[in-house]
Amino acid sequence: MSGLEVNKILAAIIMALLIMAVISFVGDLIVNINGEKKETAYKIKVPEVDSDHSETTNKLHITESISPLLMNASLEKGKKLFKKCGSCHNYEKGSANKVGPNLWNIINRPKASVDGFAYSKALLDIGGEWTYEELSEFLYKPKQYVEGSKMNFSGLKKAEDRANLILFLRDHSDNPVPLP
Repeated sequence: MSGLEVNKILAAIIMALLIMAVISFVGDLIVNINGEKKETAYKIKVPEVDSDHSETTNKLHITESISPLLMNASLEKGKKLFKKCGSCHNYEKGSANKVGPNLWNIINRPKASVDGFAYSKALLDIGGEWTYEELSEFLYKPKQYVEGSKMNFSGLKKAEDRANLILFLRDHSDNPVPLP
């Protein structure tokens, strides 16, 4: 082996070491091993849920308020819509409960308060009164508003339909609650 070949081999080893050092240096710049953390993922903001407020976790909040729609709601349309409810509920004063409780005087009545009706535990635990807005949210999607509700109704998606039905139910009371 000649001296020229030994020089070529040593030059190749030195060049390989230099290339590895350069690659390592560039890699350190990209990855930053000095302890500074660079975030490599997208942040997704998730709202925090307070576990002490079970009422807020059970409710589905509708962004649209029903109150402005009640002024122009129709009793006739509400009566037609009640046919969907009539197979399970009565609305006449003193009438018996059916599969669902009697809805006479429901506006501002405490939730789960009809004597002789077996409410679900979920509805008993939610508490409060059936205000216009609460009733609208419940009628939108009952199973999502009160998880564990026994009410098998898919809900009323149109705000106008909910306003008409709520106005009809409001009218069935000895002393109807004033409109908001």
